[in-house]
Amino acid sequence: MKSITPTALQQQIQSGESLVLIDVREPFEHHDFNIGGTLIPMQTVLERIDEIPLTGNVVLYCAKGIRSGIVIQRLEEKFGYTNLTNLQGGMYAWRNTFGDIV
Repeated sequence: MKSITPTALQQQIQSGESLVLIDVREPFEHHDFNIGGTLIPMQTVLERIDEIPLTGNVVLYCAKGIRSGIVIQRLEEKFGYTNLTNLQGGMYAWRNTFGDIV
């Protein structure tokens, strides 16, 4: 599975690189702090799979990188996705690196 560090992701965001951010956390987690991703909670991914592009740079994240990793693995195995990247350490790693700065 491909992964990206918070620092590398922030550089992509700041440079205006074309990417899609998908937050697979629960709504209360997303409301607390997010980096602009579309909220698709883990339990609803299969219902909303049409919102996850099959092409382009797509980064999934959660609190610690575990749920997003599981989602990526399932999407790769069941639907043939090859363009998904996991945020290493999730939002905990982001906040440890940058605080609440997007």
